[in-house]
Amino acid sequence: MRRPRVIGWLAMAVVLVVALAAGVVDDGGPSTPEERARSLAETVACPACDGQSVAESDAAASRGIRTLIAERIDEGASDDAIRDELVATWGESILLTPDSSGVGGLVWVLPVVALVLALAGVAYVFWRWRGTAAVHASDGDRSLVDRALATATPREDGQEPRS
Repeated sequence: MRRPRVIGWLAMAVVLVVALAAGVVDDGGPSTPEERARSLAETVACPACDGQSVAESDAAASRGIRTLIAERIDEGASDDAIRDELVATWGESILLTPDSSGVGGLVWVLPVVALVLALAGVAYVFWRWRGTAAVHASDGDRSLVDRALATATPREDGQEPRS
């Protein structure tokens, strides 16, 4: 009976690890400069709009940033260099995705850690509940209840007495 449960838990752990690994694996990124510019523009916030990326917005500031991104890509600049230039001009709030290293990396790691801890807590609680024995009334307990019911006086409204 223990073996199927262990196999189930191992299968769930394997699925979790595979899902996390699949989410982290780099897919090679955009292949053309236009795809790279679009991908980078999707990670930059429009400074004139509320809640839109530069790729989605048609504001003048967004068009200018898209042009800047395309020019820097044609010049051979890396995505990080382009982001750094935008942050130097507009501030850290221009980026829609936090940095994946340093303190910004916590934004990526903490939700996963919280999920794993929550699942471990739920598994622990279920394990503890499963391990507790059921409570059984003894003969002495039953006789006490029988005596209490026999000596209870009926209520005035004809209902059964409350304990």
